[in-house]
Amino acid sequence: MATEYDGDHLDFRGAKVERLTAKAEYREHAPAPSALDALPARAVGFTGREAELRELLSAFDPAASGGGSEVVVVAAVSGLGGIGKTALAVQAGYEACGKGWFPGGVLFLDLHGYDDEPVTADQALEALLRALGTEPEHIPARADERAGLYRSALADRARERGPVLVLADNASSPAQVRPLLPGGAGHRLLVTSRDRLPQLGARLLALDELTPEEAYDLLDRALRIADPADSRAADDHESAMALATLCGHLPLALQIAAALLVVDRDKPVAELAAELAESRDRLDHLDDGERSVRAAFDLSYRRLPPEQARVLRLLTLAPGPDASDEVVAALVGTDTPPVRDLEALARAHLVERGSGRRRWRLHDLVRVFGVGVVAGDVGLVEEGEAARGRVLAFYYAWADAADDSLRWFPGLPVPGRFGGRKEALGWLDGERAGLVAAVGWGDRERFADMSWRLAACLAVYLEWRRYFDDWVGVGRAGLEAAGRAGDGRGEAVAWDNLGLALREVGRGTEAVEAHTWARDLHQVAGNHRGEASAWDNLGNALREAGRGAEAVEAHTRARDLFQAVGDRHGEASAWDNLGNALREAGRAAEAVEAHTWARDLFQAAGDRRREAGAWNNLGNALKEVGRVAETVEGYGRALEIFREFEDWYWAGQVLHNLALIHQVAGRSAEARACWLQAADAYTQAGDTAEADQARTWADE
Repeated sequence: MATEYDGDHLDFRGAKVERLTAKAEYREHAPAPSALDALPARAVGFTGREAELRELLSAFDPAASGGGSEVVVVAAVSGLGGIGKTALAVQAGYEACGKGWFPGGVLFLDLHGYDDEPVTADQALEALLRALGTEPEHIPARADERAGLYRSALADRARERGPVLVLADNASSPAQVRPLLPGGAGHRLLVTSRDRLPQLGARLLALDELTPEEAYDLLDRALRIADPADSRAADDHESAMALATLCGHLPLALQIAAALLVVDRDKPVAELAAELAESRDRLDHLDDGERSVRAAFDLSYRRLPPEQARVLRLLTLAPGPDASDEVVAALVGTDTPPVRDLEALARAHLVERGSGRRRWRLHDLVRVFGVGVVAGDVGLVEEGEAARGRVLAFYYAWADAADDSLRWFPGLPVPGRFGGRKEALGWLDGERAGLVAAVGWGDRERFADMSWRLAACLAVYLEWRRYFDDWVGVGRAGLEAAGRAGDGRGEAVAWDNLGLALREVGRGTEAVEAHTWARDLHQVAGNHRGEASAWDNLGNALREAGRGAEAVEAHTRARDLFQAVGDRHGEASAWDNLGNALREAGRAAEAVEAHTWARDLFQAAGDRRREAGAWNNLGNALKEVGRVAETVEGYGRALEIFREFEDWYWAGQVLHNLALIHQVAGRSAEARACWLQAADAYTQAGDTAEADQARTWADE
């Protein structure tokens, strides 16, 4: 099993000092030890890490050091506690020695860098000198003299036997390691640490979590080592993969999970996975009495300076899988992000780089650890709640500005903060996961008001990018938050937005109900503009539910209300939707008139994107009345504008409509070209199903 070795390392305290002395005496009076004498046993069931192992071996390969190549004297393997650094280093040591690269032997010592009393460089040098056969009375008192004698002893060993590999495990600082640098003569130093150690001038190798398949293999091997007939992981591969995911693909957590299964032979893998999934604190389960993921993380956490510890705690509360600099700044309550602290935490492998530059993420189990630290202290709980409030306020302010940019058209005040629609979409794309998660914080009364407002700001964006599942989830969370906040207007807005999302995922009956609630709440509040919007949206839901006559009536009511309040833009929308309902009711000539009104009103308002929709719908109605040339013109105008907005999904829809009109006219080549262009547009929109269908039609 790939693990950090926990067995008999050289130690420098208590009874183990006597054992170390005994080893030195043995080496004095007995033949020199073989190359493998000082290496710990290989980790049982070591799996994965093939690329990393190759990189380490290539760094120490004597053949690679010739021909002008840079000689690698030091390699440093770093990673999160429990990631398997020692196991990899020991495995590399065995393979290097097996290749005959270090005939002078291997020296191994544990520097206990993260214990309360880490081994000092002086103590390490003394242990190494003893291991090299130096008499205790000949070991100097001064550190620089010990380092000089150490290098001399290594040089002697090189002349007698050949190069030596020194493996310094569990270092916490360059100061612990620098005096151990072996000098020339082909010697190499391999260091493991939870921190990156760039100051050593070493070949740096940072370990990540195992891949899902490597993690599964570790579980399966661990069970079969204990009992070759234990096929529980193989028999339920899906549950084993789920268990590996819940363990964060972290070797230490996987080994503990395997040990728990080994102890309870009758326990199915699915049962342990369910226990972890349902637990409020997974780390409570990832403890087999001898090893603990929480204890491994706690060693790193306790060494942090107070401000870094605070940044780590608060980062565990961030919504979404990673957090931008700006979100971290909001969490900690500063105007600028705590970059130095973040970079220090990244060097310690407690924080990782996220999905882009200046974004930060946590390993899943580090997040669980941090949440547990916060939950265990009343003061830290309040600190965390205040941080969430700051993040929610930041998200609302920026999402509101982005929403204004998406809704903007000439005649409206120019939104600030973003340089235009494209920049606003880019920000929303980057923060989508965090925004969606933050809306869920409205399940607490403290955050309810801000949460429903944030949900309302995301509706246009989620519709634009066609993230309909997210939209439904955000809609429901926003509705519940508005109810919790006791805001009737918020509930009406939330019902209306939820209805739009439900209609997009084909849940028409629920959409009708949602828009009906919105209409009624706006009527009670006397909000005629809101009532008009709800009527218009209700009409679309009724039309998709097959209730055409009611849809025509609803859109007519919406149009009249918008006219009454002087909302020409809303009136344009109602005319456009009324045209769709009239066309489906077989009243195509009236539909042409309705869409013409919509087009002209959108043009007058300067809303080109909605104008494009009206042109497309007008083309549909013109097709029904046999005005083919005008139909093609309408689709062409719609396509031009949708491309201008880089709205690729609707560009694909218009190209599909064009293909159909060409097909009806017997222009098969033009139809095929349009479907292929539609496929490209859908691909740019990320809709692979529509793209595949368009290619199928093109090939028919």
